[in-house]
Amino acid sequence: MFSTIAVPSNQTKPHRREISAVPESEILRRRNEELEKELKKSIEREEKMKKELQKTWERLRVAEEAEERLCSQLGELEAEAVDQARTYRTRVIHLMDQLSLAQKLLESASITVPSIQ
Repeated sequence: MFSTIAVPSNQTKPHRREISAVPESEILRRRNEELEKELKKSIEREEKMKKELQKTWERLRVAEEAEERLCSQLGELEAEAVDQARTYRTRVIHLMDQLSLAQKLLESASITVPSIQ
């Protein structure tokens, strides 16, 4: 089914000298240049990533400081709200006492006033 073609033995595998017309030192020099270019690119990428990381770190620090300021302001607002609620409650109690006293005075004077409830 398969046919084989006879190839002279000197054509099957070229000798090393025939493959490489370029001296080995030149191949190594080119490879070294390629590796140096790759290294340079890698170092540039690393520097770029360091700069990005530094920028991100700075943004994170600013965000954390802002969060602390907001929490502080929120705490102050909560304290102010509690103080206002206590003041309002005291004022309502005072007004209720005045109303109660006025109602008792009217009752003692025998004037009938419908109670508010």
